[in-house]
Amino acid sequence: MAKAKTRRPPRIGEAPVFRNSMIVIVLTLVALVIVAPLAVIGFEAFSKGIAYFAKTIANSDTRHAILMTALTALIAVPINTVFGVATAWAITKFDFPGRRLLLIIIEIPFSVSPIVAGVAYLFVYGLQGLFGETLQSADVRILFALPGIVLASMFVTAPFVARELIPLMQAQGRDLEEAATSLGASGWRTFFSVTLPNIKWALLYGVILCNSRVMGEFGAVSVVSGNIRGQTNTLPLHIELLYHDYNAVGAFAAASILAALAVVTLIAKVALERRGAGRVRRPSLAGTAPATSETTP
Repeated sequence: MAKAKTRRPPRIGEAPVFRNSMIVIVLTLVALVIVAPLAVIGFEAFSKGIAYFAKTIANSDTRHAILMTALTALIAVPINTVFGVATAWAITKFDFPGRRLLLIIIEIPFSVSPIVAGVAYLFVYGLQGLFGETLQSADVRILFALPGIVLASMFVTAPFVARELIPLMQAQGRDLEEAATSLGASGWRTFFSVTLPNIKWALLYGVILCNSRVMGEFGAVSVVSGNIRGQTNTLPLHIELLYHDYNAVGAFAAASILAALAVVTLIAKVALERRGAGRVRRPSLAGTAPATSETTP
């Protein structure tokens, strides 16, 4: 007598009611939290016409804020990129005392409020700070100037590149680097010929995130910049001043630039994920000197 087949209970994800409910909830949250604010920014920015939008963007204070934001990114992002690559390479490819401590230290900006970071810079480089008198006597201005803005932006975005590279480089291991070294490759040759080709997509992804965060940073920069209109204001700070001046349309027009940057960042992120998905390039060690070995007769 044939046994009756036992019916397998449906899994949670297979229940149509549960699945459809989750999809509806997620799409609703995305529409309310992400799409609606972006739509409002675009609508308000052009509510008085394209001419008024162009006039707002062409304003000298707005142009200076855009220039200050771009200049900060041009300085902070390359420095953080070099720091992130060096940190990830050291943590994943070498054994040394304090590896775990270094990993914890580079994650500090994730757990510290940007406002607290800005205040900390005040106590270090301000007139009453640790190096305040020395900097003043040497006529070196850090705070309420471009160097302070760059330092605060670098602190906030320091972990982005490293945290994108460390998991990937840990998963890749050290076999290829050790093989290159055994074939006579130098440290720099090993990095540029072996390590860099295997991390380039994750590196570009980290650079994009770092750049987006630098341009949108508000908290730490608002403390160290002094909010001087037309001098030390970045674009996020300028948007706040426009809004406080009851120039809502001008604020939304300036905010649309940051919103456009967010969209471009998202497109670049998706493009990099598609290019990098499943592409692991095994680097060539051609040109490296082979290791000599003696054979026993």
